[in-house]
Amino acid sequence: MQTVEQTRDWLLARARVPARTETLPLLQAAGRVLASDLVSTLAVPPHDNSAMDGYAVRAAEAGAALPVSQRIPAGSVPAPLDAGTAARIFTGAPVPPGADAVVMQEQAELQADGSVVFTAPVSAGQNIRRRGEDIADGQTVLAAGQRLRDADLGLAASIGAAALSVHARLRVAVFFTGDELLEPGQPAAPGKIYNSNRYWLVPALQALGCEVLDLGIIADNLAATRQALREASAVADVVMTCGGVSVGEEDHVKAAVEAEGELQLWKIAIKPGKPLASGRIGDADFIGLPGNPVSGYVTFAVLVRDFLRARQGEVVPAWQPQYWLPAGFDWSKPDARREEFLRVRVVQQDGRLLLQRYPNQGSGVLTSCAWADGLVRLQPGQAVTAGELLPVYAL
Repeated sequence: MQTVEQTRDWLLARARVPARTETLPLLQAAGRVLASDLVSTLAVPPHDNSAMDGYAVRAAEAGAALPVSQRIPAGSVPAPLDAGTAARIFTGAPVPPGADAVVMQEQAELQADGSVVFTAPVSAGQNIRRRGEDIADGQTVLAAGQRLRDADLGLAASIGAAALSVHARLRVAVFFTGDELLEPGQPAAPGKIYNSNRYWLVPALQALGCEVLDLGIIADNLAATRQALREASAVADVVMTCGGVSVGEEDHVKAAVEAEGELQLWKIAIKPGKPLASGRIGDADFIGLPGNPVSGYVTFAVLVRDFLRARQGEVVPAWQPQYWLPAGFDWSKPDARREEFLRVRVVQQDGRLLLQRYPNQGSGVLTSCAWADGLVRLQPGQAVTAGELLPVYAL
């Protein structure tokens, strides 16, 4: 069996950046992955400007009453500051040539003759935002491989970019195997279960920005599975299945992938999980998740999510726990051969944060995933004693 780290490294190494790109207006680019560096062709701010409403002055002249020689609102172009005068200035307005300080209006007193006196010491440079203080001309402000957030789009707008080149959405085809499966809304029948995997996997893919081709439930036989794989791989970048990846007589996905393409990996030392299948069919990547709902959910969160991010062209950072917190539970019977990922929740107890464990960690108990807000990662054979610090990966 491969370790979790070996599997993650292997999956990320084979994640090909998509060749297709498109140019989108900023307001349509949120959540997409940037395809090329965005380099500024101007400085931000483009000129020295006032950080507040007040008076622009020469600091060396600020000890005496100064007549006000001009008024500078934001968006205007000031004249050079006359010697021995002050300029009324407003937030964001350009600092006039010759001025080297801005005095906030709360530290200024207007006199009856229209001059201004300052009530606090004035030093050169105060309350001035310098040209290029935020962004320098020629600076790379957004790097290729970045998933675009709201602040990123604001940053792009600040240098005048109206559109961005992004990778095309990753097309992911999904289907589900098992003659025991029913869709919600159908009458329950003996020997049948509802297809819960479809209803967490499809939204999870959509949340990653994938274009999902949902093929539903496929008949649980080799011919139907092969046909579904052929059709899906012809239109998708990645084909994903839930179920049928083990070695039972009714598990047809493994054999179908081997017949239609290549299967390169399928046993992982992870609990819950283990039968993760990966390979390729034509030009499409293949990922086969285990059919047990918790096994599929955890395997997707731990191994597959970042592969799909990288497959979209995103630069995926090193996988690290988001935080460490003390356990509020014991775990006395660890798995000696596999890493375990326990479903946990952060709770507050006696003024401190603790990790609470869902009581039933079985691979079919999807309630544990809906209840949890994180996964605790345990190494093979690692027991847990209450109070011990544990690494938590947020869900």
